[in-house]
Amino acid sequence: MSENWFTRTRLRPSRRMVLWMCPAAFATPVWSAEAATIRIATLKFGTVNWELDTIRHNGFDTGNGITIDVLGLAGSSAAKIAFEGGSADALVADWIWVARQRAAGKDYVFIPYSRTVGSLIAASDRGYENIQDLRGKKIGIAGGPLDKNWLILQAYAASQGFDLKAETEQVYGAPPLISQQALSGGVDAIITYWHYEAKLRTKGFAPVMSVEDAATQLGLAAEIPLLGYVLRGEFARENPAAVEGLIRASRAAKTLLAQNDAAWDRLRPRMNAADDAEFSALKDGFRHGIPATAPIDPATAAALFKIMAELGGAKLVGDAETLPDGVFYAAEE
Repeated sequence: MSENWFTRTRLRPSRRMVLWMCPAAFATPVWSAEAATIRIATLKFGTVNWELDTIRHNGFDTGNGITIDVLGLAGSSAAKIAFEGGSADALVADWIWVARQRAAGKDYVFIPYSRTVGSLIAASDRGYENIQDLRGKKIGIAGGPLDKNWLILQAYAASQGFDLKAETEQVYGAPPLISQQALSGGVDAIITYWHYEAKLRTKGFAPVMSVEDAATQLGLAAEIPLLGYVLRGEFARENPAAVEGLIRASRAAKTLLAQNDAAWDRLRPRMNAADDAEFSALKDGFRHGIPATAPIDPATAAALFKIMAELGGAKLVGDAETLPDGVFYAAEE
């Protein structure tokens, strides 16, 4: 794949979905006399800020013809309001949400950012060997009843003859609360955001079942990136060079963070790591989530969406019964 791939990239409603990652972008930034500004709404303390900080500190934005303006907000709902209201040009969200919005007539598109998914984890001394051991147990879930990891684990359990939702008790709450419940023994196992999981793994917690393994067992490609930068289609069509600059800048930051430990040392003060073990776990978790360069298989994406629609229903996917066209930022032939 050459740099020309980026110069040919445009939006079009297509089922051919192409990942955006190109190592050449790290070595050969495109300089521009006039940088376009992209306003990105983020959760103020979210992990995407590690990448955006790296982009701006190293000049990967201006070096690729853009200026990134980070709008740090209190929560994901506030970020979506800023984006939908026009106060931001982009935000980080999952492509299931983008599919729902497109089915409702909103022209949003998705550029992959991270494939990090979680696990069903429990304290190692509980001795749980597989998901079947959770029958009759209490599970803490940080993302709520429509959490994508929870839905995939339900689908896997059902394939094993286990109704995970009906045969367990669920407790929902914010990630810090769920972590505290896990540490205090208030729940038997939890599903939480990856960076909270990483910290708990340094405190004697281990996977009972990873979502990646569950997806693989279901015949789904676990490497499909769930999270990505979301833009309005109109913005992307009117500012193709800026979108391509964001793609290159993001790739450059990921390449640096994948290879350079010193880049992480600079980020450490904003990572909220209590000790060296947590710092290493967070660094490793981010690196594991960097998407590969292989194209997204449309049939696999559609199959994953079908599972989400069946389990989450209209509360999750809205009017979308199948994966709408144009969800993923696609390259022309």
